Amino acid sequence: MNPVALIIDDEVQIRRLLRLVLEGEKYKVHEAETGQQGLMEIATRKPNVVLLDLGLPDFDGLQVLKRLREWSEVPVIVLTVRDDVQEKVDALDAGADDYITKPFSTPELLARLRAAQRKTRPTEEVSVFRNGDLIVDLTAHVVTRAGREIKLSATEYALLRLFVKHPGRVLTHRQILREIWGPKSEEHRQYLRVYVTHLRQKIEVDPAKPSLIQTQPGIGYRFIG
Repeated sequence: MNPVALIIDDEVQIRRLLRLVLEGEKYKVHEAETGQQGLMEIATRKPNVVLLDLGLPDFDGLQVLKRLREWSEVPVIVLTVRDDVQEKVDALDAGADDYITKPFSTPELLARLRAAQRKTRPTEEVSVFRNGDLIVDLTAHVVTRAGREIKLSATEYALLRLFVKHPGRVLTHRQILREIWGPKSEEHRQYLRVYVTHLRQKIEVDPAKPSLIQTQPGIGYRFIG
């Protein structure tokens, strides 16, 4: 069965472009011009992924996102002409899985779509993560490289587990801190930087040029699975 995508954007040209790209990848595409219409379409169409513009005529895309997250975990990629870091952080904290700044390239869009949809896979499928000779067995709580076990602290393992369970997704500093250290730790970014550095030294082939845990400046981190 072909995947279903919903585009929520008031720009006709953008919707046409996205429809062309998505249908070329065998998606069944639906469209909505307003936030209210978009929420109704999500409820009835049950899409596999949503492409959401922030600048909608009835209410802001962030409001759509917050209302959606009250009852759905469908992957959402935010489309925005806004290049402000804080607005991207706000969208991610509100429940977006990723964001793309307009104008965007087709290969990037498709890559982000694939990454966002990985989160919908059953847990069993991500119980063992492999990248080259690195293996993370979430069931056995064992991490190995080239057959040798990598010793991680409890916090390092919790951080790696969080990344592995959200491959391709941008996680904000606040989201990670809240998940690992609790809701009262959201401002302690130095904790996170230290532990990410330690984790990179243990799992990256070249910690100075990380290929797995990528920094999103001013926003957070993306784990490339």
